[in-house]
Amino acid sequence: MEDTIDSILLGIVQGLTEFLPVSSSGHLVLAQEVLGVNFGQGILFEVAVHVATLVAILIFYRKRVWELAHGFFTLQRPALEYTGKLVLGTLPAVAVALLLRDLIEQQFDSLLGVGICLIITGFIVWSTKKTNTHSGDEVPSWKSAFIIGCVQAFAILPGISRSGSTVAAGLALGLSPLAAAEFSFMLGMIAMAGAGVLLLPELTSIDATLMNNIIAGSIASLISGLAALVAFVWLLRTQRFHVFAWYAWIVGAITVVVALN
Repeated sequence: MEDTIDSILLGIVQGLTEFLPVSSSGHLVLAQEVLGVNFGQGILFEVAVHVATLVAILIFYRKRVWELAHGFFTLQRPALEYTGKLVLGTLPAVAVALLLRDLIEQQFDSLLGVGICLIITGFIVWSTKKTNTHSGDEVPSWKSAFIIGCVQAFAILPGISRSGSTVAAGLALGLSPLAAAEFSFMLGMIAMAGAGVLLLPELTSIDATLMNNIIAGSIASLISGLAALVAFVWLLRTQRFHVFAWYAWIVGAITVVVALN
């Protein structure tokens, strides 16, 4: 029962922080440290709750996803180009994940690294105070798509917000707030789907207890993720996105102090 409650709490943390610009991976590291949770196959649990947030994106952007899918299979140029840009934007993260996997995994055991990265996230999010305007392009260029993809690759580090950094990059490159958010989450959807597919075979070899934890955490992540998506878009529309920089700075500083003591 205690493990189930911990799973739900971790799922809520994942769902909220995946979309709010404060780094879900960094917060999962911190939450597991605070709760003293270790499920043994922790990476499987983390991927499962990430896949749950993928479902949240599908629900929230269901009309746009359907529009892109229909356009792609009927060979409509705008849909084909947008899909191509998503593929291009995904390649840098794939390359980094494959080439630097061991180095990246080591960072998940470093509280100091998470704290420093959260502070960096704060500066990234704060930059949107000047770039978050209501005007801008509705579709990224090929060059912008690749640059945003490179930023996403950097955000593999725990403590660097994927949503915060990719949206900040999109805004800096001249996208409108909603277009930047949409492209960011579509990129994230591809990454989450890929991670989920790779770990599907492992689901057949886990015990019932871990499966129950995964189900509980995933449901919590889905519900909290939908709430966070609504809040995220509202923050962009009202030009209050940058306020989360203060949160990232405070939590990052506390984490650094704790790690050094």
